Amino acid sequence: MSAVRYWVWLTSLRGVRSTALRLVLDHFGGPMEAYYAPRGAYQAVNGLLDRERRALENRDLTETERILDVCLRKGIHIIARQDAGYPQRLAQIYDAPPVLYVRGRLPFVDELPTVALVGTRSASAYGVKMGMQLGREVAAAGGCVVTGLALGIDGAAARGALLASGGCIGVLGSAIDVNYPSQNSALIEDVAATGAVVSEFPPGYPTLPENFPRRNRIISGLSLGVCIVEAPERSGALITANLALEQGRDLFAVPGNADNPGCLGSNRLLRECARAVTCGVDILEEYVGLFPGRIAPGRNRAPVGPAQPPAPGPERKPDRPDLPGEAFPADFEEERRKSDIDKPPGISYSDWESRLAGFSQDQRKILRVLTGGEKHVDEIISETGLPANQALAELTVLSIRGAVRPCPGKQYALNLE
Repeated sequence: MSAVRYWVWLTSLRGVRSTALRLVLDHFGGPMEAYYAPRGAYQAVNGLLDRERRALENRDLTETERILDVCLRKGIHIIARQDAGYPQRLAQIYDAPPVLYVRGRLPFVDELPTVALVGTRSASAYGVKMGMQLGREVAAAGGCVVTGLALGIDGAAARGALLASGGCIGVLGSAIDVNYPSQNSALIEDVAATGAVVSEFPPGYPTLPENFPRRNRIISGLSLGVCIVEAPERSGALITANLALEQGRDLFAVPGNADNPGCLGSNRLLRECARAVTCGVDILEEYVGLFPGRIAPGRNRAPVGPAQPPAPGPERKPDRPDLPGEAFPADFEEERRKSDIDKPPGISYSDWESRLAGFSQDQRKILRVLTGGEKHVDEIISETGLPANQALAELTVLSIRGAVRPCPGKQYALNLE
């Protein structure tokens, strides 16, 4: 019997907690040793429940053979934690799944800038747009999108990645052979055809509510960073955010409307621990040094605001290709600079102070610092005295409002001339 059978046997036992599986593997050294352990040997494993010992003592392989047969017929790959193809990035987290079931082709995760994009199922139009935009931009710039394939934000992020013909890994909270939710069945099939759909639950495993919080640790575990696109105060996406922090992953969030209850959770993360981002490039810039030559941070950056018609005038050839389905001008920042040409060259101090009246105290600090010219984000943080997370959040808000504009190299310039 091949080694994979022992892994499937051990992990498919019903009523055995993941904690118990770790205890068994630590005690016996592997699933094969656990399977051939003498009767009564499980009594020596501290921490097991009586029902778990009874399940382990039952060496019936009927369910194991059924799972292996379904996987063979449906082209489902089984990757055990001891296998070379198991992502080491995932193996290092607490409670890493002993087995992954895979539809499609799981890429070499450890060699990729993987970014999780997650959020609420009850997404607003803005949230869906941002989820798709971020998924598209991350994939187009050389990253790989990891998401839960749920309704709302997760599905939008996966669609964006597919639009860019980029990498996407979908993590199911259901059995590997069940497309859940059914509304995303076609999307799940597309992700499996072009990337990978993974689950720790074997074919035939029941779809239970507790499965979905558990799958979140896999989403963050496969990723270098996790971005919460939109989430209310009570959201499964916030579970993923907490897991990301526990696993030492980077945490990002997209600013949302302050008066939208659906953004309260993601906005709270911005106040407490997450870095504000407005496009996929903002995320991937963190990993350029880890993946030299792979990430193209200056490509396919799109604005957060609604689509704008191009400025009148002679046709201008873009210096970078538009993506399929692109809803925004490819060179938004250049268009915005052009729109400033007809503005007066300067304003008086009194006019300047009146212009600042519509901004918060922290935002005014940043705007005053930028009156001296373009500055690096570290200079802005130093000269304003604001905490880094707060300064980044305010810069994002100011960018959205058009008061400042981001420049190459994490520089910012005033846009209130």
